[in-house]
Amino acid sequence: MPNKTAWISLVAAVLLCSCALQDDVYTLDHRLSALERRNLELEKQNRELETLNRDFLQAKERISSQVEGLDQTRRNDEVELRGQYAGLAAQVQSLRESSQMLSGRLEEMEYLLKQKLEGFEANQLKNRERMDRLATDTAAVQKRMDMIDQYLNLEAAQAQKPVTPAATAVVAAKPASDQALYSESKKAFDEGNLQAARKGFVQLIADYPQSPHADNAQFWIGETYYQEKWYEKAILEYQKVIEKYPSGNKTPAALLKQGLSFLNIGETNNARLVLKELVARHPSTNEASIAKQKLESL
Repeated sequence: MPNKTAWISLVAAVLLCSCALQDDVYTLDHRLSALERRNLELEKQNRELETLNRDFLQAKERISSQVEGLDQTRRNDEVELRGQYAGLAAQVQSLRESSQMLSGRLEEMEYLLKQKLEGFEANQLKNRERMDRLATDTAAVQKRMDMIDQYLNLEAAQAQKPVTPAATAVVAAKPASDQALYSESKKAFDEGNLQAARKGFVQLIADYPQSPHADNAQFWIGETYYQEKWYEKAILEYQKVIEKYPSGNKTPAALLKQGLSFLNIGETNNARLVLKELVARHPSTNEASIAKQKLESL
């Protein structure tokens, strides 16, 4: 009985185990199916991941290539920029040197300009002094011209006086030639007969105005008045030599004696003006040498 009971218990246990095994198998199948599905999903995800990985690698290669290109571009740009910087540095250095050179030239020009301005101011001062002297000389010349006009009027008045019979006789006795008349008049001058000499020279100019002795005759007329110390009248007669015969051989002498005549009447400024004119117009003559010596003493 006990054996039977044990057998029954064993059968019951086997049955129980069989039922349990079927449930486990079912569960295992279910789990296996789930695992397969999961595995399929994982494989799909793995393929997707591999695809993504390939895409990532390709993208990485593209990015690396782009980065390499950018690095190369950057390196090229750096090289170009270094070249440009070197060129700009050279230009800056050149500009700095040019600026220094220009600065030096500017300082030199400022110095030269300052020198020129100082010279200009000095010239202006000299010109002002010259203008003052010129104004003084002009006033003296005007005074001289007024004096000349005065004596010209006096000469005209004297010319209107009636001619005396003696004078008419002298004029009527006309020599045969201008040479003879000049020689006779000069002889009278050398002998101190100033009036006779003057009349002869005046007659020569009136009768022979184109004579080669006309300029000398005019000069000796001035000399007759100078010898008589009638310096005002002598100045007028010398002036005729200067104006009528500017190229004559007596023009330098007339200027010298005119200057001396002004000195004799106290007209120092006029004398200086005439003597300077003599030196300027006839510098190589003996009269100019005398005039220079005279100017140094004034």
